[in-house]
Amino acid sequence: MNWLKELVTNPFLITSCSSWFIAQVIKVIINACVNKKLDWERLFGDGGMPSGHSATVSSLAVFTALRCGCGSFQFAVCAILAIIVCHDAMGVRQEAGKQAVVINDMVEQFEKLLKQDIVDIDLKELVGHTPLQVLAGITLGVANAFLMHFAVFGG
Repeated sequence: MNWLKELVTNPFLITSCSSWFIAQVIKVIINACVNKKLDWERLFGDGGMPSGHSATVSSLAVFTALRCGCGSFQFAVCAILAIIVCHDAMGVRQEAGKQAVVINDMVEQFEKLLKQDIVDIDLKELVGHTPLQVLAGITLGVANAFLMHFAVFGG
């Protein structure tokens, strides 16, 4: 059971997961303010402000830099991972969300025209992020990494 203790006390994992959790809670709050209703599904949903993916990987990269140094292979792996994830959030995933909006609208129009259901599912539209949402996630992740390094884990 030593592996379990190591897992739940791993500062890299704790920092990354806490960044994700904070981003998701902020996302629920922002969504509630904008839409005037509380939607707990946003806690685990993709898309929105700030990017939980970007917060997670950027905090891991910065925390790793603080703990292992910018010249370490660990930091190099985390930095490349963060770049790929953040780029993907703004690129492929954002475009997939835009396409889902168009396809859902087309299906809705066809169903009205034919007066019958064509498909019984809606494509998920909120999957990607704008550059501002990614930047907000990165900022949150960097701030949390510094907080965790210096205040929580005594760096």
